[in-house]
Amino acid sequence: MAMRIAAKAAGRGGGAESENGRARRADFTDVRANNLGYVLRQVRAEGRCSRADLAAKTGLNKATVSSLVAELIERRVLRESGSVIGNIGRPAVLLSVDTGYYASLGIEVNVDYMALVAVDLAGNRLLSWRRAHDGSGSTAGRSVSALAGLAKRAVDKMDAEGRQILGLAVAVPSMIDHDGVVQYAPRLGWTDFDLAARLRTAMREPKYALSVDNDANLGAVAEHRFGAYAGVGDLIYITGEIGLGAGLIVDGALRRGSAGFAGEIGNFLIEIDGRIGRVEDLASIRTALVELSESEHIGSTQVEAEVEDIVTRARAGEARVIEVLERMGRALGAGIALAVDLLNPEAVVLGGHYQALSPWVVPAAEAEAAARAFAAEAGGAEIVVSSLGHEAPALGAATGILNDIDAGRMPTPLGS
Repeated sequence: MAMRIAAKAAGRGGGAESENGRARRADFTDVRANNLGYVLRQVRAEGRCSRADLAAKTGLNKATVSSLVAELIERRVLRESGSVIGNIGRPAVLLSVDTGYYASLGIEVNVDYMALVAVDLAGNRLLSWRRAHDGSGSTAGRSVSALAGLAKRAVDKMDAEGRQILGLAVAVPSMIDHDGVVQYAPRLGWTDFDLAARLRTAMREPKYALSVDNDANLGAVAEHRFGAYAGVGDLIYITGEIGLGAGLIVDGALRRGSAGFAGEIGNFLIEIDGRIGRVEDLASIRTALVELSESEHIGSTQVEAEVEDIVTRARAGEARVIEVLERMGRALGAGIALAVDLLNPEAVVLGGHYQALSPWVVPAAEAEAAARAFAAEAGGAEIVVSSLGHEAPALGAATGILNDIDAGRMPTPLGS
């Protein structure tokens, strides 16, 4: 299903900015868009509230609130959902987020799988799919076809439920520029690959927004909205798949950097037990798999099974496995110490396979980060594992579209 949305594509910023990037004076449209987003966020935070509640909480006058609510209802973003009897006068009509009309889609493509998540306007999951995918053994064209096929199945299912698609965002383990071009994805074998353009063509130019971003960035977006540290001002999310990258939440917002390449902490140079190398070379899941399997090649479809085998061996007390995992944890902690000194986050969240390996990796990482960070006790940063698991990047991809709406970039329902 198609939609029209008065906005830039998801993930490309916002605010009063001209096409050449220079600031311009905010006009009435900007102010109203900001107020629409403000009202929506208040309703989302409260669960259900009346127009009078919104006027009191936002500081906007009642006439303005009524106008904004009317538009949000017309756009199928809010709905009236019952009433409550007050002390004086007529019952107050309660408002809530309309969860029955829109859906946003997020897909992650990785070395060994593709994951898709669909959410409604409240962030409730409508779909949660994970499929095996030989990313390193497939050509870029075959991967695009698989992506398009998975997305089309989800679009068809949402269409059958009468839902309008807000947008589709794709998470990739790669350096992604601000135009959504995959600059370098070594595990997938992609270089200077315009995934967004190829996917649009494969999906026959859908009318909803389609964007591409780094998997760690989108994992951070999901953690910031749904994770154990949701809403904190400063957070680092570290991927735990084959490679290692980071998504950065700074002052409550995702930071991509001037060219879109921020967060590559896997390239920090560290030393552990006389070994000098990049954090990714010493602390990634792939490094542990290669060392413990004594093979330089780990098939992309074998990763999950290999991780499960390592967990089983560690639980059985196999000394060599525990030694490798703890060394990996210390290497990760050394990299985290550098990031902590640079950014001073409140939490460092470990994603993907780090969750399964956390009993051995996290204590070692905590001790190493505390010993190496300049700030006492690593600046108070907690090192925790994600509660969102492998779905975090796909969930974050879908969530980024909701964040755009929360910022005031409102959709227009079909037929309007």
